[in-house]
Amino acid sequence: MTMTALSLQGQDLLTLGDLSSGQIMALLDAATTLEGRQSDVLQGQTIGLLFRKPSTRTRVSFEVAARQLGAGTIYMTEDQMQLSRGETVGDTARVLSRYLQALVVRTGPHDEIEELAAAAGIPVLNALTDHYHPCQVLADLKTIREVKGTLNGITIAYIGDGNNMLQEWIQAAAQLGLTLRAATPPGYGPQQDVLDLPHVKKHPPILLTDPAAAVAGADVVITDTWISMGQADSEGKRAAFAGFTVDQALMAKAHPEAIFLHCLPAHRGEEVTDEVLMGPQSRVFDEAENRLHVQKAVLWAILAA
Repeated sequence: MTMTALSLQGQDLLTLGDLSSGQIMALLDAATTLEGRQSDVLQGQTIGLLFRKPSTRTRVSFEVAARQLGAGTIYMTEDQMQLSRGETVGDTARVLSRYLQALVVRTGPHDEIEELAAAAGIPVLNALTDHYHPCQVLADLKTIREVKGTLNGITIAYIGDGNNMLQEWIQAAAQLGLTLRAATPPGYGPQQDVLDLPHVKKHPPILLTDPAAAVAGADVVITDTWISMGQADSEGKRAAFAGFTVDQALMAKAHPEAIFLHCLPAHRGEEVTDEVLMGPQSRVFDEAENRLHVQKAVLWAILAA
C-alpha cells in the first residue's frame, strides 16, 4: 500500500496549524485508505504514550492504530515515572528518544508539550493539551467529509466553552478556509494568542455570544463539555452557560441535514441533551471510530511515509 502524496516524515504534530491545507487533506485521504486495513509497515518500532490525563478514546485508538501498523506501544503515566519525583520534562524527552520512535503526549499546559518536542529527538504527537486537540479535529473533519461528501462550503457552528476543541477548530478552519461560527458566553471565548496567529488573522472565526445566531443554517453543530479535565467543577461556570445546551430546539435552527458532533465524554443534560446525542442527526460514535483511522494515518505519515 503506497500513499505517495503523504509524508510528514519525522515531524511533530502539536496542532493542525503546523500543517498546510494539503497535508491535512492528505491525512484525511490516508485515513480513508487505511480504514479497516492492517500492515507491518511499522514492524519493530515502539511508540510511547505519555499520559498525564485520563483517556478512553485517545489511548485505545492510538494503541490499536499502532498495532494495526505493526508497532508496539508503551503506556506511561506520571506516577510511574521519575517526572513524579522532579525529573525535568526535557531530560525525560531526551531519554525516551533513545528508546522510542515516537512519543504521544496527553497533558495540561501546551508549553509542556512544546518543551518535550524541543528536547526530543523523535516526533512528538499531541494527544490533547489544554490549548489544542489536533487528532480529535482530524476525526471531526473525516466524519464531516464522510457525511457531506466534501468540506467545501461547509459552515460549522461551535457552541460552548472556548477550550482546546474550539481553539483547534479555529486552527483547522483557518488552514482549510472553512466558515466557523463560535458562540461562547462572555468571558469564555478562545485565547487571544490563538486569534493572533497570522493564518488565523487571515481567516478568522466569527465569534458570537448567541447560540441561535451561530447555529442558523449551519451544516455541522459541535459542542464539548463545559468543565474540561483539570478545571474546577464550578456551579458559577454552569450558570454562565445557561442557554448554551444543544437541544432539539437549537438543532432545528441549523440546516435540515445538519449533523451533530461531540468529542465525548458527554455530560447529558448539560452541554447536550440525550435526545440530540442519541438522535438521528448525531454522528458522535462514527466520530469516535474515526479517531482510530486518523491516528493510523498520522503514525503512517510521520513514521513510514
